[in-house]
Amino acid sequence: MKNILVLCTGNSCRSQLAEGYLRYFAQGQATVYSAGIETHGVNPRAIATMAEDGIDISGHTSNHIEEYRQVPFDYVITVCDHAQENCPFFPTNAVRIHQNFPDPAKATGSEEKIKAAFRQVREQIKQFCQQFVAERLQN
Repeated sequence: MKNILVLCTGNSCRSQLAEGYLRYFAQGQATVYSAGIETHGVNPRAIATMAEDGIDISGHTSNHIEEYRQVPFDYVITVCDHAQENCPFFPTNAVRIHQNFPDPAKATGSEEKIKAAFRQVREQIKQFCQQFVAERLQN
């Protein structure tokens, strides 16, 4: 069983979306965690956007990277440039993967424009996670 950590700045949107999709696509082949270098709570729009695609992340929590120091990760995936650049030293032999996604929480405009931004990022993360599982877990 592989251990995967998805890391973002606040563990509120992008890392939560990725955790949800990695769990879904891995189908029990990995234990998936997400954390932030800060904690901002799970964004309600992230929960709603995932629910539109049939994935329930309403039970997720926003966790700090320090909570997982003792977990032997196989993969650490950073999903924003800020986390990659500012992550404190994290002793691990894990394969590090970086894929920056836009922050949908910074979207402005009408509610429909904001929802569209969340959906666009959700689809990018979904595709990344599906490909990650196909290439790294289903060998």
